[in-house]
Amino acid sequence: MSRLPTTRLRAAGILTAITMTALLAACSSGSGDGAGDSSAADSVASSGSGGGSDSSGGTARELGDRSTAKDAGSRTGSAPGGGPTTPEMQRAVISSGAVSLSTDDVRATRQEVQRIVDAQSGDVAEENTESDERGDASYSRLVVRVPSAKFAATMQALEDTATLRSSTRGSEDVTTQVIDTGVRVRAQEASLERVELLLAEADSLKDVIWIESQLTSRQAELDSLKSQQSYLEDQTSLSTITVDISQVDVFEDDPEGQDDRPAGFLSGLDGGMKAMGAVLVAVLTILGALLPFAVAALVLGLPLWLVVRRRRAAAAPAEVADA
Repeated sequence: MSRLPTTRLRAAGILTAITMTALLAACSSGSGDGAGDSSAADSVASSGSGGGSDSSGGTARELGDRSTAKDAGSRTGSAPGGGPTTPEMQRAVISSGAVSLSTDDVRATRQEVQRIVDAQSGDVAEENTESDERGDASYSRLVVRVPSAKFAATMQALEDTATLRSSTRGSEDVTTQVIDTGVRVRAQEASLERVELLLAEADSLKDVIWIESQLTSRQAELDSLKSQQSYLEDQTSLSTITVDISQVDVFEDDPEGQDDRPAGFLSGLDGGMKAMGAVLVAVLTILGALLPFAVAALVLGLPLWLVVRRRRAAAAPAEVADA
């Protein structure tokens, strides 16, 4: 009778080991793993029949540890030699550039820039175009966004669009900032879940008010972190390029027009007319400058001249009478 509990314990241990072995065999995808699990089951059965419940429990724990290790290996991956591999960290870089172009046809260059951006799966985020008095485009400024993987190719294509005046490029590695923000977002989300559980279990008004204040502040911090995360994702996935297009006046020599210039007597007459016109302009300029002074002298000198003339006229009869 005293051996009955021991027999039952051994049977329970064997049953548990067989059940776990069956589960491992069902989850196994290779025939080699199945064979290994079967041999493990045989060893468990033999040890259970002769070693008691302690050995059965130890074997079951060993099988559980092997299952956990196998799952961890399947999640992390394995190298061709059998060792685990570490996933390569992807860098997060913010790239930006500026291109300044000059051309005699701003509108055509603007269309070419648009074609390049469309070919690179980009988009024009901002545009500012100015026109001259004739309605033709004289200046255009565009801010374009292109995928970061195509940043270098887009810059090269834009530099070849027209006459290049200047080109600048810059990049900023924000990998650490992206990782840190992601970790803080996950930690804040877990913290919010814990606070929500505390709020559900609160049984007094004081606790409810305090927990809600904590919930509000942590939610605001989470929203701020997610905004930073979205901004970093946008800046690292799309690069920003500023394109300035200026108009340049091109003067071409015209030999045919030079033949139409007057020569000989006509050339001298044309030069004399131009010289006389220049002299006339100079004389008129001087007269225009002296005219205000002449008017002032006339206004002030005329009354003085009249007074002097009257005195001379009055003095003349007196001189005659004395004579």
